Amino acid sequence: MNFRIEPLTWAHADQVLAIYQAGVDEGNATFETTAPGWAAFDAARLAEHRFAAIGPDGQVLGWVAASKVSDRCAYAGVVEHSVYVHPGARGRGVARALLDALITSTEAAGIWTIQSGIFPENAASLALHQRAGFRVIGTRERIGLHRGVWRDVALLERRSPKID
Repeated sequence: MNFRIEPLTWAHADQVLAIYQAGVDEGNATFETTAPGWAAFDAARLAEHRFAAIGPDGQVLGWVAASKVSDRCAYAGVVEHSVYVHPGARGRGVARALLDALITSTEAAGIWTIQSGIFPENAASLALHQRAGFRVIGTRERIGLHRGVWRDVALLERRSPKID
């Protein structure tokens, strides 16, 4: 690996949001139409469960971050995540290393389920997640309107084997 994984902080903000916007622009990563500002991004994601992949030149190659699914105590061990990789850094193991860092941090915190919604057309992301131990638990059909088209979302989860 020609990169390192480190906690994602405000110092990474501009590059993280640019990578997010690149994913938005490609059309198969999110229902969002524009990346949020840093304040909104920061407030919506758990600080202890977000990481950046940093190249040898200090460039952010990708990021992963988790958010609470619910404030209800029954869901305290469930998070939803997103992982994005700079288009020029794909195919180098960045996303897998980021997912592995997320899995390690969530398991250490007693989180028992990581979930994500992925457009079925995003075959690379689906394959990545399945290699990392996620399974498709269903499809939310026509769950949202995206660029004038109703889109399905595959719902994936990874249950921690460390939690009984």
